[in-house]
Amino acid sequence: MRKEFVMRGQTASTAGLNTEILNFSGFKPGTAYRLVEFSLYPANSVNTADNECLGTVTAGKTGVDPENPDFSDEGLIAVASTNAHNSVAYGPLHYSVINDTFLITQNLILMVRETAGGNRPVNWQCRFEAVKMSGPEEAVTNYKQFAISDE
Repeated sequence: MRKEFVMRGQTASTAGLNTEILNFSGFKPGTAYRLVEFSLYPANSVNTADNECLGTVTAGKTGVDPENPDFSDEGLIAVASTNAHNSVAYGPLHYSVINDTFLITQNLILMVRETAGGNRPVNWQCRFEAVKMSGPEEAVTNYKQFAISDE
């Protein structure tokens, strides 16, 4: 079993097309996954235009708006923001907040937005690590994530 693996891609920023499903349907019994990294990077016009990329990862029933995340939402696992400006007066800024104690056994929803006005696609990368669980831990983890995604 791999200890770590990466899911990455490029997602449109246009409303309605800015959501991806991170598929965990083939997970192994006794194993959960922990999100340890969530990064964003502009997909085009890098260094020639302002880029403001926002993203969220959730275990909820629907995606969480990256422009208005609510940290009281227990299904919200991660948020990230990357700002890259074409002016040297503004350096690049990268923020990421991850609930790395959340154990993942079911599919997640990733949502991104590019808010600098270009509706450009956003590159994203999520790094996960595998976590072994006992039978009772697995039952509690599965129930918890099911309850969150069923709200």
